[in-house]
Amino acid sequence: MPTFDVPGARIATQFSDEGGRAVVQLHGLTSSRSRDRVLGMDLGRGLSGTRLLRYDARGHGESTGAAAPDDYRWTNLADDLLRLLDHWFPGERVHGVGPSMGAGTLLHAAVREPERFSSLTLMVPATAWATRGAKAEEYRRSADIVEQEGLAAFVASGADSPHPPASADAPPTLPAVAESLLPSVLRGAALSDLPPLDDITAIAVPTTILAWIDDPAHPLSTAQALVETLPNASLTVARTPADLAQWPSLLHHSLF
Repeated sequence: MPTFDVPGARIATQFSDEGGRAVVQLHGLTSSRSRDRVLGMDLGRGLSGTRLLRYDARGHGESTGAAAPDDYRWTNLADDLLRLLDHWFPGERVHGVGPSMGAGTLLHAAVREPERFSSLTLMVPATAWATRGAKAEEYRRSADIVEQEGLAAFVASGADSPHPPASADAPPTLPAVAESLLPSVLRGAALSDLPPLDDITAIAVPTTILAWIDDPAHPLSTAQALVETLPNASLTVARTPADLAQWPSLLHHSLF
C-alpha cells in the first residue's frame, strides 16, 4: 500500500493509471476508500481511461493521525489534498470528486488554489453556514459519548437515525476511524464549515453537484446554495437507490 507523509500523519493512497485525465477521489467523515465502496459512494469504481488517485483522509481508514481536533479541520485536510496533488500530479489540473467532508475539503482547496482543478463533482454537501452550528454541537456531543461510553454506544446512538431514501440499500457499517481518534475527528468536523459564499464565487470550473433528499446532515439547502453561487454548476438530486446508482455514470459523462 503506497503511503504519503504529511505533517502529523501518513496517508494511505491507491493509484490506478490507465492514462487520460487526472482524477482525485475523496470520502466522507468517518468513512474511507473501502467503506465508501460498500456504501455505494465510490464513483470511481469501474472508471476507466483516467489516472485515478484515491486516498484515506488522515485518521481514517488505513491512514494514521493524531488525537488533535485541529488536525481534522477541513482547511487542514485541504492542505493534505494539495500536497498529494503536488506529488501525484505536479503542474496538472485535476478533476476532484468527493462526498460531504470530501466535498468540503475540495471546496477549501479550490478556493485557495483554483488553478489546480479542471472540474469538480461535489456529492451530498454537508450542513453549512446557517445550518452548521446545530450539527457542530451534535458532533461535540458524539465525541463526548465516544470518550465516556465507547464506540459501541456511539454507534447505538445513531442506529435509529433516518436514512435518506436514496441510500436505503446500503448495508450497515461501522466508522472507519479508530476509537482513540474518533473524538478528535468529530471535534475537528465541529470546527469546520464550507468556505464563505463570497469566496466560492471565484471557483469558475465546471462543477456537478450530486445531492439527495431527506438527510438533515446533508440538506438540499446547501446544494442549492452552491449551485446558485458557483458560476458554472449543475445540480442532480437522487430520490431512490436507482437514482444513486446513476452517479458513477454522471461522473464519467463529466470527464469525457
